[in-house]
Amino acid sequence: MSSIADNIGSVTRRIQKATLQAGREPGSVRLLAVSKTRPAEDLKAAFEAGQIAFGENYLQEALDKMQALSDIEGIEWHFIGPIQSNKTRQIAEAFAWVHSVDRLKIARRLSEQRPETLPPLNICLQVNINNEDSKSGCTLDELDELLEAIGELPNLRLRGLMAIPDPDQPEAELRLSFRKLASTLTKLRQDHPEAGPLDTLSMGMSDDLEMAIAEGATWVRVGTALFGARPAKHSQS
Repeated sequence: MSSIADNIGSVTRRIQKATLQAGREPGSVRLLAVSKTRPAEDLKAAFEAGQIAFGENYLQEALDKMQALSDIEGIEWHFIGPIQSNKTRQIAEAFAWVHSVDRLKIARRLSEQRPETLPPLNICLQVNINNEDSKSGCTLDELDELLEAIGELPNLRLRGLMAIPDPDQPEAELRLSFRKLASTLTKLRQDHPEAGPLDTLSMGMSDDLEMAIAEGATWVRVGTALFGARPAKHSQS
């Protein structure tokens, strides 16, 4: 069985190859290790193999891992799961990035509760790109108004968009979903030059990262290819 370090090397090579084939700058795509349900020991092994950024879906689980790994400097924590209003304070205090902001109420709370001693919180707006009933995210039609309102919030730094396209759709439609998110970001950047860098597309996972990179991903969120198959789902928040 391959080690976590071997897996990180393999995924990193996939990213590098896809970036080159897409004609993009080396290093323009970063790997976000999706570490939900994984023990702190796995994250430590990944960090020792050179992985810096870790994405967590469940707040309490993430806080426990932060405590367990508090002696390690340099880990970059990303929150990528659905956000409940009563969890925003701890998210604002503990994370460097939040990829899953989908409504103004959550953005306001994150900004208000971000400690002044920390830099602005990097956020992405989560888009329900396929209009799935089961998925979180704002609609494409809501983005302009949401972006303008978030621009008024002092402790947030809007970086771009995130989406989780339906992985079961045909490959051609999946590619179109990635392309739609990328073209939406390009249009937002043109229409809202005051909004900030808007330099981030968080899209693509273990099975489709090459396609996502070809369409402009700057973060690919990979779990299974790094850590193996996840255990059965559990109900953490």
